Amino acid sequence: MKDEFLEHLLTIIKSKKNENPKASYTAMLQQKDLIEILKKIEEEAFEVIDAAKFENKSDIIHEVADLWFHCLVLLAKKNLSVEDITNELKKRQGISGIEEKLNRVKK
Repeated sequence: MKDEFLEHLLTIIKSKKNENPKASYTAMLQQKDLIEILKKIEEEAFEVIDAAKFENKSDIIHEVADLWFHCLVLLAKKNLSVEDITNELKKRQGISGIEEKLNRVKK
C-alpha cells in the first residue's frame, strides 16, 4: 500500500492544529477534546455501515474517505503516524486473523 498521500494529508492536518477553528474544520476538530474526536469517528463508522448496506459504491467511497480523514485527525491528536499503522498491518501480514488475536497481549 502506498501511504505517501495519507502521510501528506496527516502532515496537513497537523499543520492546521493552531489555525483559527472558525476558519478551518480541521483546526476545530483538533482543538476539541479526544472524546469529541472519537464521537466523530463513531458517527463516520456508522455512515460507512449504512452506505455498505445499500451497496452504492460512490457512497461507500465517500463515507470511508470521511472515516479515514477523522482517523487521521485522531493520529495527529495522539502524535502517531501513518507509518505506525502500516507497520502494524505489515506485522500481521501472513498471519491468520485467528492466530493473531490469540497472540495479542492483553492490555
